[in-house]
Amino acid sequence: MEPIAEKKKAIFESTLELVRENGFHGTPMSMVAKHAGVAAGTIYHYFESKDKLICELFCYVQKQVISVVERENCQTIPFRECFFNLWFGLYGFYHTNPNVLKFFEQFVNSPFNAGRPSLEHDTFHQLLFSFFERGIAEGHLKQVSPKILGILAHSNIVSTAKIVASGRLAFEEAEIEQIPQILWDGMKAPNIT
Repeated sequence: MEPIAEKKKAIFESTLELVRENGFHGTPMSMVAKHAGVAAGTIYHYFESKDKLICELFCYVQKQVISVVERENCQTIPFRECFFNLWFGLYGFYHTNPNVLKFFEQFVNSPFNAGRPSLEHDTFHQLLFSFFERGIAEGHLKQVSPKILGILAHSNIVSTAKIVASGRLAFEEAEIEQIPQILWDGMKAPNIT
């Protein structure tokens, strides 16, 4: 991921925090500028409108999630190990970045998402589906659509991170480790241990 200006990064991070607290409509550009510690004119130097800021922020955080998938999809280690690395890599990212989860949830259910490509043409999902396609092709996973496996795995990760972040249900570390194991057991090919 290419480096971005510190002020632009501060604007993105402030927007994530404020959107989590106030939603899209309750987060005006003036509030973002103040929270980010930049002048009102500075924010408009980077983003011509709030709509542009929200859409660029989506790309910014999506690139971070994509980098996790790219890092964990290692061809030099066994697929099973990659699977667990991917699960824990994405879970760890979402767990340490709860603002991203809240932002994604609001974004996909908003008019901002209307012009976005379908999931099959979205870079993150293409990488995710390709990862599971590899597992199927190598005989590690059931002969099921990689789209089904990708959506099952990602929604499992997101749900776990959201439940943990809410604080409404506490898990021991060993319990968290059981979640991807159960997922793996359901996805693996019958001849795989």
